[in-house]
Amino acid sequence: MNFSISFREFKNYLFKKDNLFFLIFAIIIFFLDRLSKLKIINNLDEAPYYVNDYINFDLVWNIGIGFGLLSTNSSLLYNFVTTLIGIVIIFLIYFLIISSKLDKFIYSIIMGGAIGNFYDRIIYKAVPDFIDIHYGDFHWFTFNIADIFISIGIIVYLLKDLVFKK
Repeated sequence: MNFSISFREFKNYLFKKDNLFFLIFAIIIFFLDRLSKLKIINNLDEAPYYVNDYINFDLVWNIGIGFGLLSTNSSLLYNFVTTLIGIVIIFLIYFLIISSKLDKFIYSIIMGGAIGNFYDRIIYKAVPDFIDIHYGDFHWFTFNIADIFISIGIIVYLLKDLVFKK
């Protein structure tokens, strides 16, 4: 990867057909996340919605980062984390534009989910999580569609590095 390009080169890279394709792919992921969250926010009552013995939909407003980590009532920490996430998204866009096709795919998956959660942090001041996976009394962290895409992207990135290590 070439990390030293000028703004003009960056702009030319941005409008290449494959870069636009992966940016649109990230936007589609964002909209899938938005649609799922709007459906839950507008239709879920206070009680969890039973799907089956292992999954419920239960709306939880997460003010932390992934899986509720760093949850706090401190607006300073919340704003700092939100700003940091915004900066990470900018870097993801940059890396998507200068990377190979497989990496573009991975970055677009992560970026689509990250933009979805970032949007919620800006608009709602919290991220709506609603997928509750459980077995008996054990419940995994409640998460959303954006978290799924972020996690898949990170897992694929790690597997790619393990399998295709140069």
